[in-house]
Amino acid sequence: MNIGGLDISYGDVLLFALGVFLLMGVISFIRQGLKMAAVVVFVLMALAFTAGALRL
Repeated sequence: MNIGGLDISYGDVLLFALGVFLLMGVISFIRQGLKMAAVVVFVLMALAFTAGALRL
């Protein structure tokens, strides 16, 4: 797909969707008081967003 001059593939969209899914997990873990699990999931979310951005 070419949107706004950027060539966006389905892999990019999948990685950003994975990042949003993991962000919701971070919010859920913080609400439950599981701070260590939230940190681990936050790192995974950051990696997913970074991979999606670097593939652009």
